[in-house]
Amino acid sequence: MITVRERPITHWLPITKKEVEQRGWEQLDVILISGDAYVDHPSFGTAVIGRIIESEGFKVGIIPQPNWRDDLRDFKKMGTPKYFFGVTAGCMDSMVNHYTANKRLRSNDSYTPGGEAGFRPDYATTVYTKILKNIYPDVPVLIGGIEASLRRVTHYDYWKDKLMPTILEDSGADMLVYGMGEQPLRDILRLVKDGVPLNEIRDVNQIAYLDLNPVPAHHTWETVELASHEVCLQDKIKYAANFKVVEVESNKWQANRILQKVGNRTLVINPPFKTMDEAEMDKSFDLPYTRLPHPKYKNRGAIPAYEMIKFSVNMHRGCFGGCSFCTISAHQGKFVASRSEESIMKEVEEITKHPEFKGYISDLGGPSANMYRMKGKDESICARCQAPSCINPVICSNLDTSHKPLTQIYQKVDAHPEIKKAFVGSGVRYDLLVDDFNKNNTDGNHDEYMEQLVTRHVSGRLKVAPEHTSDATLKIMRKPSFKYFRKFKEKYDKIQDKHNLRQPLIPYFISSHPGCEEQDMANLAAETKDLGFRLEQVQDFTPTPMTVAEVIYYTGVHPYTLQPVYTAKTKEEKLAQNNYFFWYKNEFKSWIRQRLQKLKRPDLANQLLGDVNPNPKKKDAPRKDYTNYKRKW
Repeated sequence: MITVRERPITHWLPITKKEVEQRGWEQLDVILISGDAYVDHPSFGTAVIGRIIESEGFKVGIIPQPNWRDDLRDFKKMGTPKYFFGVTAGCMDSMVNHYTANKRLRSNDSYTPGGEAGFRPDYATTVYTKILKNIYPDVPVLIGGIEASLRRVTHYDYWKDKLMPTILEDSGADMLVYGMGEQPLRDILRLVKDGVPLNEIRDVNQIAYLDLNPVPAHHTWETVELASHEVCLQDKIKYAANFKVVEVESNKWQANRILQKVGNRTLVINPPFKTMDEAEMDKSFDLPYTRLPHPKYKNRGAIPAYEMIKFSVNMHRGCFGGCSFCTISAHQGKFVASRSEESIMKEVEEITKHPEFKGYISDLGGPSANMYRMKGKDESICARCQAPSCINPVICSNLDTSHKPLTQIYQKVDAHPEIKKAFVGSGVRYDLLVDDFNKNNTDGNHDEYMEQLVTRHVSGRLKVAPEHTSDATLKIMRKPSFKYFRKFKEKYDKIQDKHNLRQPLIPYFISSHPGCEEQDMANLAAETKDLGFRLEQVQDFTPTPMTVAEVIYYTGVHPYTLQPVYTAKTKEEKLAQNNYFFWYKNEFKSWIRQRLQKLKRPDLANQLLGDVNPNPKKKDAPRKDYTNYKRKW
């Protein structure tokens, strides 16, 4: 078995001039700049993009986490690329990476050795690109990754509290690839190899660019035009209406091209590619990753994000949930792209060869753990669909929600001689497993899956995300009624009792989400108390670009109805909502009682704090003591 130290340095993509020279290269074709440390693993976007560029026959190097504060030598160390620079902020939006929902600076960075903060700038994509454009004004810059992808059009920036134009305008980049970039990148690489300059490429799907000239009609794509950036600055309703167009087009099987005026130029967003098929997914995941951080970091401490996923397997991408606060479908797509069973088992085999592997897979998952291979029964219906969610407000009758393929994968991994236990660490979409909500369970596949999951694949606790208890708030979130969480819990507890297991459910909740008022949070605290939960931390809502919730937060209206929606915005309002989760702590009890008296809800105060049983004929039922949890953003 080869250890990290025994591997030749050429097993990684080069990150220094010396490593480039060791390969006998005089000039690189493409240089990638990333806000993350370089981990050569398919869960890290820079590694995936780098390996794809390599697979197309290009010489590629990576400059991870360059110093943007000094004489900028990091940006110069590999010289000028033959074709273009590629820039990404990393696996997270740099502002989400840096700041809490209350805009406090975080003290760590999970994508940096030792978890050390301060190795990437705010608005990293823009900062890196401007530096490159200043040093190499004639070299094209291609931007991508989640920060660029979700800022591709006029968007609200929570940290500046202002409306921002497309990131192409602020950064000065020549082109943007949005979403998961494998498909457009391969087309771009073939065109530049054929002699087409990057800044002249126009007909590739899933790219965006700014054009100074009038944009002609396209021979294939229909075009829809948004209100200009300048109009959006003056009219919040026009901005909200823009968002609906962008989301609808992002979720279509065959979308239209989008145009938006920005100053004297036009933003052009070409339609996305159709969702990757199984062979395309396998091609991306089966590239020759070392699955290890670059040896350069061996004395700087572990990279927390890598430690979390190094023994995990990502089986699919995309999410058809369409939650209002989530960016997964906006970036990865609404339609689920799944890998083949053969590719998944091949990766499991690779993991068993890792020098530190002890027999435990930490996660067999995806954005939602239990959406593997789920798609439309009749895909011609999907091709005409414009709905942002396949499961809200009800589950689409055309959606195949069979869990059998997933159950079979679990069983095959369990049967591997080197695997002691394989866990599901990703969040499970529990509403898919509730028969009252999801009627597609005629063959019992949901029950079979739950039995397999609960008895074999829960690592002490199971994560699920009801997010709220108020039906009004849940409707805005595009989440199902809390009554279905109760039904799921009943089903889960029955399986646990049957097998004498003690594996608590860990429910995630969001405070201060649009549509949620203070009384709703008090009700949430009371309902979760009745279910036996004591919640230590909840996620305070953060408005991130390209989400319904962000638009509501900024405009005050829902983008689909243009009707007003209340949102807690001040620190005081947000803190008040968050405090109700800590009803069991002495320092909050007096405050909660006073607030609920002011809201004319003494019944809730008694339910949360008092010993008085509001129904003297009915004794309080004994409650299970579920363990506390912490939610990682």
